[in-house]
Amino acid sequence: MEKQELQALRLWNPLFPKIYRKNEWGDTENEPEDMDANEIVEYQEAILAAIEREKLSNKGECGLAVYLDNDVLKGKVCSINPAVEEWDGKLWGVTEVQLHGELTQAELDEVISELIGQFSDGWGEGFEQRPIDTPDGELYLSFWNAENDFFIKPEEELKNQQSQDFGMMMGG
Repeated sequence: MEKQELQALRLWNPLFPKIYRKNEWGDTENEPEDMDANEIVEYQEAILAAIEREKLSNKGECGLAVYLDNDVLKGKVCSINPAVEEWDGKLWGVTEVQLHGELTQAELDEVISELIGQFSDGWGEGFEQRPIDTPDGELYLSFWNAENDFFIKPEEELKNQQSQDFGMMMGG
């Protein structure tokens, strides 16, 4: 079977940052402070550098795709690589999935399920435990949380939903 041309699927999720601020003496506070995604936009470069350090060097460009169990998905998905990106004044988790052909809804659901597992217990668990140095203190960033405000959505779905919500707010 001939491999189809590579396509990119971008999956978006909210981020959950905490910071251990530095006090006036330059010491790190003992208690973290929750931050909003709009407050960490200025740290985007530092976060991307931290994600780059977290990559599995022995796995090439496959990224998190090496953990896929499903043989059909393994045949379609070439790479899964988390990153962050600014949109609408906030920093978001954006995971790029490189794949051959299209995913069915069931396959997309399975990729999202795999990502939730990676963000909660695998890659993301390790990532959120490593500090990212910022001028304001040590930033810890989670791609996942157990609250109801967590989701992973394809880019079009998220952006269309946001603009519809905005239109409804504007329209009354």
